[in-house]
Amino acid sequence: MNTQHLLNRAFGFHHRHVLKRAEASRLIYALQPCSMSFSQCAPLQNDPAEQERAVAHLSGVNALAIDKFEGRYLLSGGADSSISIWDLESNHYACRPLASKHKTSEERKLGITQLCFYPFDSLAFLSSCYDHTVKLYSSETLCASASFDLDSVVYNIALSPIADHLLVACGTQHPAVRLVDLRSGASTHSLAGHSGAILSCAWSPVREHVLASGATDGTVRFWDIRRSVGELGTLDLEDSVGEMQCRASTRPSIQERAHKGPVNGIVWTEDGRHIVTCGHDERIRVWNTDTGANTLANFGPMVRNRNLAPMIPVLAPIEMLDLEKDLLFWPNEHEVLMYEMFEGNLVRRLRRPEQKRVHNMRSGKGLRNVKDRITALAWRAHDVEFYSAHADGSIAAWKPRTEEDAELDDEEEREREEAEDSKKRKRGVLEDIYQDLTRQKITFGGS
Repeated sequence: MNTQHLLNRAFGFHHRHVLKRAEASRLIYALQPCSMSFSQCAPLQNDPAEQERAVAHLSGVNALAIDKFEGRYLLSGGADSSISIWDLESNHYACRPLASKHKTSEERKLGITQLCFYPFDSLAFLSSCYDHTVKLYSSETLCASASFDLDSVVYNIALSPIADHLLVACGTQHPAVRLVDLRSGASTHSLAGHSGAILSCAWSPVREHVLASGATDGTVRFWDIRRSVGELGTLDLEDSVGEMQCRASTRPSIQERAHKGPVNGIVWTEDGRHIVTCGHDERIRVWNTDTGANTLANFGPMVRNRNLAPMIPVLAPIEMLDLEKDLLFWPNEHEVLMYEMFEGNLVRRLRRPEQKRVHNMRSGKGLRNVKDRITALAWRAHDVEFYSAHADGSIAAWKPRTEEDAELDDEEEREREEAEDSKKRKRGVLEDIYQDLTRQKITFGGS
């Protein structure tokens, strides 16, 4: 911990929030993969069959979600339509699911595309699936209480974090954003304007009726669901000034694009002033939401984004960071890239250590993808840690490891080694005494 911050807080020079931000920011920069594991069962040692089953989802993990109330429960969705819920405080090393829902012969065996908790109650959550459905589940029983068939593949769903209208924005193969009302159980209306499949949707965190959507046509559009026309404007990658409102009023025939390829990731900043978009042109762009201006943040040539499934970056909570030092975490194939959001500077590359995995070489459905590709990220509310989903069926936890933690671990390791050495020396002394006794000849003298 920074001694200067402690002194400034003790003498009243700084508010306590300054110290809190500084310490949280220091921990974020110290994030590392930890040894916590997620598996459906405890594997037996030296049993390859059991090790093969010791994963979160046998066919790969497609989606993650963490409740924003307690920050305690994690949802995971598999490529085989299975769903599990985990208690992140149950065990710091080996986590077992509280409950799991596996595919059955009556259900379609298609993968989960996204999960999200109910906005005002973590006792319910929503899932979208490649089988064209959006379902509402109970978090306690994992039983579906409602199902909506949208007649096309559902890539993405979004619930407003602040609104009480309970509309679910759905991105599907259809070139229009579908809105489903959880109260009435019906699809209320569609937002038409895109010319390709909708891959990502995101509600504004400050304006309850404003929605952003990205599609395979490379466009990102803003909508006000209260308006008959709906569309507020379109982002243009060539616009660094901010003329979105002018373009929306004139409605030119030339289509502005935010990316030179499909847009499969959208996320708002917490204050709603900026929005981050990601596309198959392997670019991440940051936009001013008031004007639509491209901030021209350049994230460099390392960004990889080639999958049709949504790839949504994670933004570190602003209350944990110094002012104007926003951080973005991007799932870059087999690693997580940490960037300064407004400058685009690469801060760190986070990777898991190489792990030996037992690969099932049999052909057939339901087998894991042995490639360790990251499919989703989720930040844990109220904590400095996040989790990643992987195509090989695993879930990884990323937690801070500071220099102090490393020193304590080294000290504990030295103490363990010294204790082992002491035990070996004692065993050696006892062994020598025993050998001396067994080698000594015993004679019985006569009188």
